Amino acid sequence: MNAVIELKSMKFYAFHGVAPQERAVGNRFVVDVWLKADIGRAAETDCLDDTIDYAAVYAVVKEEMAQPSQLLEAVAGRILRALRGRFPRILQAKVSVAKRNPPFGGDVESAVVTLEG
Repeated sequence: MNAVIELKSMKFYAFHGVAPQERAVGNRFVVDVWLKADIGRAAETDCLDDTIDYAAVYAVVKEEMAQPSQLLEAVAGRILRALRGRFPRILQAKVSVAKRNPPFGGDVESAVVTLEG
């Protein structure tokens, strides 16, 4: 049985951006993860080993967010690859990385990149 696991609005302070000031000062980021996985057995066994550990997913995202990058695309790509490598039950995945108040010189709530694969 396939199911969807989502971790929404994971908040991080990180140092991603093209401008030197972004990499020096940092910014707030929000990450959403959507995972389609074969975890039907967990519905019957009530055993963590039969599903994807949500805390472990968070730990992967946190680790990747700690590595500075210029582009949100690179951050989202690293997270996606790390999740798929760590959790073989994943059939499909989507990762969104949002930079809050990007330095565009205007009133922009966030810039968001979503990768799926």
